[in-house]
Amino acid sequence: MFVCTEGTTKGSTGNKRACIVVLGDFGRSPRMQFHCASLARHGIDVDVVSYSGSTPHEMITSNQRIAQHSLLTPHQLKAGMPRAVYLFAAVVKTLQLIVTLLYRLLTVPRPDAYLVQTPPAIPALACVKLACLLRNSKMVVDWHNLGYSILALARPESSLLVRIYKGYERLMGPLSDYNFCVTVAMKAWLKATWGVSASTLYDRAPEIFKRLDVNDQHELFIRLSRSHNGVLDGLDTSSTVFTEKKASTGVASLRNDRPLLLVSSTSWTADEDFGVLLKSLEIYDAQASNGTKHPDIVCIITGKGPMKAHYMEVIAQKSLAHVQVYTMWLEAEDYPKLLGAADIGVSLHYSSSGLDLPMKVVDMFGCSLPVCAIDFDCLDELVKDNVNGKVFDTSATLASHFETLFEGFPTHCEKLESLRSGTEEFRRIRWNEKRKRPSISTIVSWDETAWPIMMEAMR
Repeated sequence: MFVCTEGTTKGSTGNKRACIVVLGDFGRSPRMQFHCASLARHGIDVDVVSYSGSTPHEMITSNQRIAQHSLLTPHQLKAGMPRAVYLFAAVVKTLQLIVTLLYRLLTVPRPDAYLVQTPPAIPALACVKLACLLRNSKMVVDWHNLGYSILALARPESSLLVRIYKGYERLMGPLSDYNFCVTVAMKAWLKATWGVSASTLYDRAPEIFKRLDVNDQHELFIRLSRSHNGVLDGLDTSSTVFTEKKASTGVASLRNDRPLLLVSSTSWTADEDFGVLLKSLEIYDAQASNGTKHPDIVCIITGKGPMKAHYMEVIAQKSLAHVQVYTMWLEAEDYPKLLGAADIGVSLHYSSSGLDLPMKVVDMFGCSLPVCAIDFDCLDELVKDNVNGKVFDTSATLASHFETLFEGFPTHCEKLESLRSGTEEFRRIRWNEKRKRPSISTIVSWDETAWPIMMEAMR
């Protein structure tokens, strides 16, 4: 049975209110956290209805205008149950969720607008629409992807469940009052296919995502080494494999013999095949072992998800001489710091719909971190090949990119530094900032795109 924990309403009850709805772990939903913080910054009182789980960023937990109302994370259905029993349990579970979600939506202080993340669309869109009708509120939907396309990763698109999900989304989409989406391609698709008018709001990295100076890098690596059993230790307590600090000056510096730091983040789901990255690292390691002059690599993979245990077993079976692979779960404050200290990022997100973009790349670009990203339709709205990153479609291609980009590391790595410079245009605009250069016509901030729509929704 789902249980709702009470939230404590904060802030002035005389202000306009918005309710953010996330049928997921709010602490792992950066875009919705940024929505929340931006609304609060404009004087809006915000209630958040979501599952409990990871701790949200400090910008949420310390804000007196934001109140969180949590639904306990649902129990996972046991594997191996007879099909009939599994289907019955799934129906009961869905009905319980509908009841508890509606209860929460109808008992938070009445909002002027509900802003709901999709996917998942079931039952979030229907529940929010009903709450809007009962409370005379507006419904704003933020389309991150298409739910039916994610479901189709595990079963044929022609299957009954996928067709039901698709029909549900097609029915509920036009019932919203306002819509955001994450790409121009998705905006066009929603309009042409389902008649949904949406405004494109690109994900932008907030100010906490930035390049880290060497002293801060050293402190981060020391802390990560202590919390992860010394995996990044150097020769003594004042050094790491990447940095060292002289006792005489107290100033940290990058080591000339350091390995290259490669970072990838994942939710360990079916739309990210980490076998591609692992195979590319094997190819790279074989080249280095055969005498090709390549820098050693430390690969850190962050995140949680259902397929993590499987890939942990695969990683444990690898025997690599020039590549070390670690998996870590980082606190919200440490994740941008790791990106800000890395040399290159890798994105294995393959869009199920071909219409969304990987948030991890947004974060990486915010930290001036060039990216190798697996190619799919509309990726070029974010990753410009040979400008701010490299695209690939196979392990061999990715390994080839590594060989080319890492040449001369760490002192004369011209190609990698060129891509780092290419991230600068993206970094000019942050989530809340307005355009400083009118020529950057395709980069629009939250204040320019979302705030006018939210003001209209809350009238």
